[in-house]
Amino acid sequence: MKLSADLQALSGRLGHRFNRPELLVRAVTHSSRGGVNREDNQRLEFLGDRVLGLVMAEALLAEDKAASEGQLAPRFNALVRKETCAEVAREIDLGAALKLGRSEMLSGGRRKQALLGDALEAVIAAVYIDAGFDTAKALILRLWGKRINSVKEDARDAKTALQEWAQARGMAPPIYVELSRDGPDHAPIFVIEARLENGQSADAKAGSKRLAEQAAANALLAVIEADQS
Repeated sequence: MKLSADLQALSGRLGHRFNRPELLVRAVTHSSRGGVNREDNQRLEFLGDRVLGLVMAEALLAEDKAASEGQLAPRFNALVRKETCAEVAREIDLGAALKLGRSEMLSGGRRKQALLGDALEAVIAAVYIDAGFDTAKALILRLWGKRINSVKEDARDAKTALQEWAQARGMAPPIYVELSRDGPDHAPIFVIEARLENGQSADAKAGSKRLAEQAAANALLAVIEADQS
């Protein structure tokens, strides 16, 4: 099987020549483009997530031999979360090679964080099946690069950090309120407000409730930091 020009280019950016090119084709095929005669990347995504997790767990243990589980867990989460996967996907221009259905194409699917993160995990699985764990590990370590040894000592996500800040001051946990939802069903935009018991608040928008809540929490942490400076 001969890869199309865009997939040949992606293969070059990955630094891996596939013995089974059909694996790369499947890895970049979104469910909106899949069908009876075309497999999508969902099963590969499932596997790639686990391969990525193992590689990152090993890397973090090797990076800091004295770290406790409590220190390692937030660093691990920061490295494998969808946002980080999407960042890496953008760096290798994975979006340019995605095979999407018409609706996803029209709604900007090549730029969507969830699609990019899922596709990168699927690509990792494709490399793992094609050439084994060591090759997949080398790819992951190269793509993540300095992220591994520069991951913040306190790598908690924004919602966790905000909740712990509130609890340390005897406040109730922050609440998240959906202010609005706009756009078509296949590409909604949520505006979420994060509120603290002391009246401080901040809002943010994103393409999913989860991401909007994280963004709002991050915005509120910035408000808190500014008030304290």
